[in-house]
Amino acid sequence: MRLNDLGEIASAHWVEIPSHFSNVTLDTFVVMPNHVHGVVIIRPPTGVEICVGAQHVAPPNYHRAQHAAPLQDVQHVLPANVVPGSLGAIVRSFKSAVTKHIGTSRTSTEMPVWQRNYYEHIIRNEKDLLRIRDYILDNPLHWDDDRENPEIVRPSNPSKEAGS
Repeated sequence: MRLNDLGEIASAHWVEIPSHFSNVTLDTFVVMPNHVHGVVIIRPPTGVEICVGAQHVAPPNYHRAQHAAPLQDVQHVLPANVVPGSLGAIVRSFKSAVTKHIGTSRTSTEMPVWQRNYYEHIIRNEKDLLRIRDYILDNPLHWDDDRENPEIVRPSNPSKEAGS
């Protein structure tokens, strides 16, 4: 994957994650044109249970504020209940740093930088880790077929195109 300037910003901030979270080690990652894949290894501090999994909670007024306010004002109503040191805190910090950095180099803020949430998978064993590493490393090879690739022209009614 050849990164443009925005991809380079995302990549630079990704590799900085361990300097902000001392209990984190990064493994395989790739910055794609519209998303990032990466393995984050979190070592919980002694005696502390780490929170894993995406936090899907938004305050009651989030959706109303999202549609009523400009994008830069929406962040004031985002949930603040992210557990420190959790994957949610790591992802939130990464997205925030990239967004701020990109914001200084953009002339327009009409397009959001990130989707609202993220996908996660808890890696439970070596076989799973190897499979996910391969998936991440092979992901750029499949970009031309990726359903999230905005440059792919798809028929508006696939069933009609198939002769149904």
